[in-house]
Amino acid sequence: MTPPYQQPGADAAFWTIFVLFFVGEWVMRFRTRGNRRGRPAERWSLLVVVGCVAGGTVAGLRLAHWSGGGVGAARWPVFVVGLVLMAAGLVIRQWAILALGRFFTIDVRVQPDQTVVDRGPYRWVRHPSYTGLVLFFVGVGLALSNWASLIVLAVLPLAGLLVRIHSEERALVAALGDDYRRYAATRRRLFPGVW
Repeated sequence: MTPPYQQPGADAAFWTIFVLFFVGEWVMRFRTRGNRRGRPAERWSLLVVVGCVAGGTVAGLRLAHWSGGGVGAARWPVFVVGLVLMAAGLVIRQWAILALGRFFTIDVRVQPDQTVVDRGPYRWVRHPSYTGLVLFFVGVGLALSNWASLIVLAVLPLAGLLVRIHSEERALVAALGDDYRRYAATRRRLFPGVW
């Protein structure tokens, strides 16, 4: 049986959201190239995230063709949930980037006049752009209708993001001090009420 993501219409929906996500990432990176105020706290965690995301994406797409990991009878509901999570992840990530505005950079960098942002999705979690990434990649794994793809796409990007979160929080505490500590004490990192 052909998985939903390989059928006409469903295939177009999957790849449209997938491409929109990566176009959004490219636009965001291009937009932040000119935002070089302040000194980068470090440069290596971006490489870790990019490596984990790229590795997870390539492995997830390749594993989708492995019949041994295919989703059984509930392929269409799993596919639809995957598309919804992909779209939600895309929207949450872009919303978080817009809420940070000029403070958003692709590297770990605190600007001289930076303040704690607690509006938009930052009202609920400390790293909503990463929440969006996690939701997107879990959605991709589900939409591919393959459990092995789901595991790889859930674990690898998250592993890179955990490294990045640790580095980012260390830089924010060092630069913003008690303001960031107070903010962090009342919000979870990625998912409200969970972690």
